[in-house]
Amino acid sequence: MTDSDQTTYDVAVVGGGPAGLTAALYTTRLGHDTVIVNRGGGRAAMMQDTHNVIGITEDVSGVEFLQTAQQQVQEYGATYRRGFVNGIDRRDDERFHLAVDDGDDVDVRRVVLATGFSDVKPDPPLPPTGRGLHYCLHCDAYMFVDESVYVMGHGDSAAYVAMIMFNFTDEVDLLTRGDDPTWSDETERMLDAHPIDVIDEQITGMNRGPDGWLESFEFEDGSVREYRGGFPMYGSEYNNALAADLGCDLNDDGTVVADDHGRTSVDGVHAVGDLVQGHNQIPVAMGQGAKAGIAIHMDLRAFPRSVDEIEAQGPVDPDEVPAVSQSLRETARAFREAEAAESAADD
Repeated sequence: MTDSDQTTYDVAVVGGGPAGLTAALYTTRLGHDTVIVNRGGGRAAMMQDTHNVIGITEDVSGVEFLQTAQQQVQEYGATYRRGFVNGIDRRDDERFHLAVDDGDDVDVRRVVLATGFSDVKPDPPLPPTGRGLHYCLHCDAYMFVDESVYVMGHGDSAAYVAMIMFNFTDEVDLLTRGDDPTWSDETERMLDAHPIDVIDEQITGMNRGPDGWLESFEFEDGSVREYRGGFPMYGSEYNNALAADLGCDLNDDGTVVADDHGRTSVDGVHAVGDLVQGHNQIPVAMGQGAKAGIAIHMDLRAFPRSVDEIEAQGPVDPDEVPAVSQSLRETARAFREAEAAESAADD
């Protein structure tokens, strides 16, 4: 259902990364008309290989991973749109209105913000992302066991990551690239007690191997140091403008305040994935998306009707069930028929 004239949904997911797509997967399969509006790109799309996702082999790129997920949610009945959400307004009837840059605005009952963040990149020269430039320590540290590694940065986070890498290798350099260190005195004492080379000179050149991987950096003092790869630590820029405009509470670091099921301080708005605090990992993001999707279902589902609702509305009329929309009913039937045909062909 990529192409759709529909403008009213139960749920809108803004962002098409692992967290947003998983939230959409759950809300759709739990019977709620869902639209995903995704501008494209994102951190997961940059992955050359997929690490730390059980059941997904390393040779799957981030783009392939996301394309498969997009296809899945559409097969279940979600609408997937490429577009940019310019703004979200709450309407008097407690619905939300999403202004989309293509002009096809949508109205929904619940919003899931999965807009993530962008890593702050240091100035070039730099190796390609995933071929010597890596942003996820928990994903990629395993790749550098017994390899020469750099960490770029001048603050506490860079110093800590450099020390953490001694769990994997005995060759770690901390590259400040001409910036004065801003780490604390306590961090300075810790660094002094670890066999780290702190390199102050700026990088002036870079060499890559035939496979495209980083081989070495050249420094302004004329030295050349070999590295297999490393981690830049210059912070993150959170895509929190929509959350801020809606009035969602933000943490000091720019992340959105959310509970264990993604509920923000604004009723009806959930936030998941890299937009909230926690480990920036695909499995973590997927878990957050799943929990948000389940929470939204518990909030929106029509049945069971409570005692108060029965007293106000009367008993459930047989014509009121099932609560799932006609569109999702038809898609679910078609999905089952396709699966049955495939199973019969295999037999």
